[in-house]
Amino acid sequence: MKKSLMAVGVTAAALMLALSACAQAPTPGGDTNSPTATDTSTTATNSDFLACMVSDSGGFDDKSFNETSYKGVTDAKADLGIQEKHVQSTGAGDYDTNVQSMVDAGCNIIIGVGFNLAQAIAASAQTNPSINYALVDSAGADAQGNPVDLPNLKPLVFNTNEAAFLGGYLAASISKTGIVATYGGMALPSVTIYMDGYAQGIQYYNQQKGANVQLLGWKVGATQADGTFATGQNPFGDVSQGQTLAQTQIAAGADVLFPVAGNTGTGTLQAAQDSGGKVSALWVDTDGCVSAATYCSVMPTSVYKAMDVAVEAVIKDTLNGTFSSTPYVGTLKNNGVGISPFHDWDSKIDSTTKSELDTIKAAIIAGTITVTSPGAYTPNS
Repeated sequence: MKKSLMAVGVTAAALMLALSACAQAPTPGGDTNSPTATDTSTTATNSDFLACMVSDSGGFDDKSFNETSYKGVTDAKADLGIQEKHVQSTGAGDYDTNVQSMVDAGCNIIIGVGFNLAQAIAASAQTNPSINYALVDSAGADAQGNPVDLPNLKPLVFNTNEAAFLGGYLAASISKTGIVATYGGMALPSVTIYMDGYAQGIQYYNQQKGANVQLLGWKVGATQADGTFATGQNPFGDVSQGQTLAQTQIAAGADVLFPVAGNTGTGTLQAAQDSGGKVSALWVDTDGCVSAATYCSVMPTSVYKAMDVAVEAVIKDTLNGTFSSTPYVGTLKNNGVGISPFHDWDSKIDSTTKSELDTIKAAIIAGTITVTSPGAYTPNS
């Protein structure tokens, strides 16, 4: 089955990507024939197998994207008895060097974390056809930003716009000021896909309730270059900037924030905590009450993608000789994306809203509610 890819890369001219959702690929409990990461029938006699990972500039302690992806590697080590190696990038200049260091280490599979590694991973995969590769949030791109289709490179991609729609609806329902906000780390499809879904969820709430909740930082139909984004050399790891961005949005009246910026968003959690209960914040990529438990009291929920499960499963597929380059697409239907439990906020969210969220989720899965985004991965098979 051949996948169809559109406009992927790391330049502004290559910010759209479409992948085949007909993938028979690892899913966290979804509708696929591929073995899931929880199937540990493989015996722990695989000490010669080496799984490797390269982070983006956010680092493996970002409480979000890289950290959750790396958990898939450590879970595979524990469950399958393999070895692992990882290297952390501090900036774009590290990507090619770090990927090559994993080749030199003799890795059986090399996994890149993030859209920014698209070119480095694709170039290495093309040069080293005997090594399997996987790439979180991208299908890879050549030096000109054109999509690639390589037999040894598997995209692990996620329709987080679906889950973020639920987050937006929830945010609108709990706002007291009628103003909510978001910002991103960089204007990348893997970032703005969250913001697109969040904006549409708020819009849907307004339509259903006759409300007028406003969104700062993004809007329905915005282009990739619009909106509020972090700046500087480390947009996914600048906690101080995250606090400043949050304070600006709070000063403008926002009381529910949604940072899509890795560890930069920790500054937003701190700003929410400092508000004395007036401000809350939704976390991103993983359950924030687990990854950033100190701030659980200010997080109504998190919009997650099950990167750890997808990463562990592609490692196991490589180990078992069942690796396929067909993209894995995480959706609400296959539990690849979703919203986390409400934790400390469970009693604060009324039963009507909880029921509405369940109904909306079912409607998105059924296709009666459509959540659009230029960064979404769409069926074409």
